[in-house]
Amino acid sequence: MSFLRLYLRVIGLLAPEKKLAITLALANLALAGVFFLEPVLFGRVVDALGAQPGDAPRLIGLWAGVGFAGVLANVWVSLHADRLAHRRRLAAIALFFEHAAAMPMSFHGEYHTGRLSRIMNVGVSNLFNLWLSFFREHLATLLSIIVMVPVALWINWKLALLMIALLLCFSIFNAVAVQRTHKAQGEVEELHHEIATRAGDVFGNVTVVQSFTRLAAESRALHDLMTRTLNAQYPVLRGWAILSVLNRAASTLTIVAIFAVGAALHARGEISVGGIVSFVGFSMLLIGRLEQFATFLSNLFFQSQSLRDFFAVLDRKSEIEDRPGALALPRVRGEVVFDHVSFGYDPVQPALHDLNFRAPPGSTIALVGPTGAGKSTALSLLYRAYDPSAGSVTVDGHDVRDVTLESLRGNIGVVFQDAGMFYRSILDNLRVGNPDADPDQIEAAVAAAEAATFIARKPEGLETLVAERGRSLSGGERQRLAIARAMLKDAPILILDEATSALDNATEVRIQRALDRLTVGRTTFVIAHRLSTVRHADLILVLDQGRLVEQGRFDELIRQGGLFARLAEDGQFVADAEPASTVEED
Repeated sequence: MSFLRLYLRVIGLLAPEKKLAITLALANLALAGVFFLEPVLFGRVVDALGAQPGDAPRLIGLWAGVGFAGVLANVWVSLHADRLAHRRRLAAIALFFEHAAAMPMSFHGEYHTGRLSRIMNVGVSNLFNLWLSFFREHLATLLSIIVMVPVALWINWKLALLMIALLLCFSIFNAVAVQRTHKAQGEVEELHHEIATRAGDVFGNVTVVQSFTRLAAESRALHDLMTRTLNAQYPVLRGWAILSVLNRAASTLTIVAIFAVGAALHARGEISVGGIVSFVGFSMLLIGRLEQFATFLSNLFFQSQSLRDFFAVLDRKSEIEDRPGALALPRVRGEVVFDHVSFGYDPVQPALHDLNFRAPPGSTIALVGPTGAGKSTALSLLYRAYDPSAGSVTVDGHDVRDVTLESLRGNIGVVFQDAGMFYRSILDNLRVGNPDADPDQIEAAVAAAEAATFIARKPEGLETLVAERGRSLSGGERQRLAIARAMLKDAPILILDEATSALDNATEVRIQRALDRLTVGRTTFVIAHRLSTVRHADLILVLDQGRLVEQGRFDELIRQGGLFARLAEDGQFVADAEPASTVEED
C-alpha cells in the first residue's frame, strides 16, 4: 500500500462525518487564502511607505483584518477538528474491536492478544494524530502551495523558479529517504510487535514465570529484543536526520538566492523593493509549509507500518460468517446430525474423517477416545468455531452454515474446561449468560450450580471483582460460575468440553451434581472421563485419530471388546467420587 493510498484510507475513515469534514476543508481553503494574502499585503505596505504613504494605513488595516479573520478561522478549525478526531478515534476503536472479536479461532491463533492490542492501540493513536494534523496543518499547507506557486509565477517567474527548485529538492530528498528506509522501518515495527507479544506472554503466565524463576531470563530476552530494535532503528533515524539537514540547507540557499536575484532584478527595474519583500515572505511561508509537510511525511513514514497492520486486520475476511439470506434460527428442539463430516486445520492432514451420527432431541452423547482423537474439534464444528471441509452439520434439519451465527450460538451453551472468566464482578460474569436476568433468576442459577455458599463467603458477594482469567477463584469455583452462566443462557443444546477433568473428586462431585441439573431436557454433548457419565449416556462415540471407530451404549461397547473396552480396562475413565453429602465445600 503506497503512502498516498494509505493516507487516503486514513482520511476515508472520516466518511461518516463527511459534512463536517468538508466544512473544515473549506475553512482550510480560507486559511490558505489568508496565508497567501499576508505576504502580498506586507509587500504593498512597504511600497506604499515609499511611494504613497497615505495608502499605508488602509493597507495596514486590511492586513490586520485579514490576519484577524485567519485567527478566527483557525480557532474554529481547531475546535471542531479536535472534536471530530476524538469521536472518530473512539469509532475506530469500536470498529477494530468488533471486527477482531468476531473473527474465528484460526485468526486468534495467528494473532497473540498482546500483538493484537498493540496494533489497535498504536494504530488508533496514529489515526487520531493524522486526522488532527490533516485539518490543522496538512490541508492548509497543500492548498497554500497550490495557490502560492502560480501566483508567484505571475508576479515574477524568475524568482518563482527558485521556489519551484526548492519544491523539487524537498520532493526528491524525501522520496529518496522513504525508499531507502522503508524496509528497515517495517523490521523495526515487527520487533515492537515481538516485544508486545513477549511481554503479554509473561503477564498472562506470571505464575509460571515466578514459580520457575524465569523472571531474569525473560527480562534478558526482552532486553535483547530492545537492543535489536534500537540497532534496526538507528540507521533509519540517521537517514531522516540527514534529510532534515538537506532540507534546511536547500531552504537557506533558496532565501539567499532570492535576495541575490531580487537585488539584481531591482537594479534593472524589473521588481520593486515591496515585490522582493513579498517574494521573501512567500519563500519563508513556503519553507515553513514545506518543513511542516516534511514533518508530516516523516511522521507518516514512522506510523505507516502500524497503520498497515491496523488495516490488515480490518481487511481480513472471516471464513466463518453469515451467508446472504441466512435464516434466523428459532429455539430448536435439539436434533443434531453430523453427515459424513470431515475437517482439517491443515488440509494435508485432516483432524476428522467422515464423522457420521445423529443425536435425538434431549439425548446425552458422550465422546471418548485417546488424546488428540478429535473430540473437541468435532464439537467446535457444531457452534461454527470452524466449518467442515466436507459433509454437513445440521440442527433440526438446518445446515449450521445456512443460519445466522447469532441465532445458532444462541441455541448452544458451552461449558469449557477453562471456564473463561472476565476481569469483572461475579455478577457481570454471570450476566454473560443472560444480560437481562433478574435477581431471582440469578439466585436460582447460583443455587443450582452449587455456587451460593462460596459466593456468600466473598467479601462483596456477587459484586466481588474476579481477577483476570479468574485467577482469584479456585478451579471448582470457576467451573460452578460457568455452569450457572450456562443455566442462565438456558440453551436447548449443551456442550460440556471436559468441564470437570482438572478437578479433584471432592470438587468434582459438586460440579457433577450441578451438571446433572443443567443437562435435564437438553441435547447434551459431553467429552467424558467419568465412568457414570459414560455409563448413562444415550450414545457413546469412540473416536481415534479423527475417525469414528465405534458407537453404541456402554454395555454394547464393552461386549464388542474394541477400543472402548480397552480404554475402560486401562482405567481411562475415572471412578465416581464419593456421594456429595460426605464432601466438604472446597
